[in-house]
Amino acid sequence: MNLQLSPLIELQKLDLRIADLKEQRRRIPERLEASQAPVREVKQVLQEASTSVDALNKERRSHEKDLEAHEDRIGKMKDRAAQLKTNQEYQAHLFEVELANKKRGEFEEKILLVMEQIEQTQRTITAAQAQLKESEALFIKEKAVWDEKDRVLAAELAELESKQAQSAGQVEKALFARYKKLKAMRKEPALVLVKDGICVGCRLQLPPQLVSQVKRGEDVHTCPYCYRMLYWEGEPGLAEKPPLAQDQAKDLEVGESV
Repeated sequence: MNLQLSPLIELQKLDLRIADLKEQRRRIPERLEASQAPVREVKQVLQEASTSVDALNKERRSHEKDLEAHEDRIGKMKDRAAQLKTNQEYQAHLFEVELANKKRGEFEEKILLVMEQIEQTQRTITAAQAQLKESEALFIKEKAVWDEKDRVLAAELAELESKQAQSAGQVEKALFARYKKLKAMRKEPALVLVKDGICVGCRLQLPPQLVSQVKRGEDVHTCPYCYRMLYWEGEPGLAEKPPLAQDQAKDLEVGESV
């Protein structure tokens, strides 16, 4: 390994782990939001059912008021029966009473129908309340798990950020500047391994001469395709063991992806 790059490689390991921890923490509120979805859904059902019950009770009271007014009219009609003088008037009165009784039955039927709907909605509310209790208990448990996860991540993050500051101070300023520039270009990771003559960052075959230079570790070299800094794991100047079949390696052109 290039001893010049060694501190930077260690810094990058810290940076990548820190970025991973931050991403994990960033997603925790999203996970909590998803965990709370069943609670919100049940609460919505409860709200809609309660609104429906209020509307149905209002409708029931309206029908009861109409029925009460209609009963008054029927009572007045009966009071007029004693004042009837002819058979024709009496027959007309009976017909009017029959219509009034039919109308009363319609009001009573409407009231019964609304009361059935109220009863059904109340059963929905009772079931939703039980479900809400279960959903809230489950969410409390899941929240405790995620809170503990966040606490552990935060503790590790604080420790790594402290090490990150120390590690950054051990890197040559010029290398550190190049490293930050690559990161700003979203070249993550900024330093990549050369393996089997291939840049692990872009997966393209590197020129053999460049591979040899990276192995020697005498200077810092970059990939001609993705511009990341290259390093090789092993003692400088030692050849790496190519796992690729000899015929396959011969056929692979420089700059060709694997």
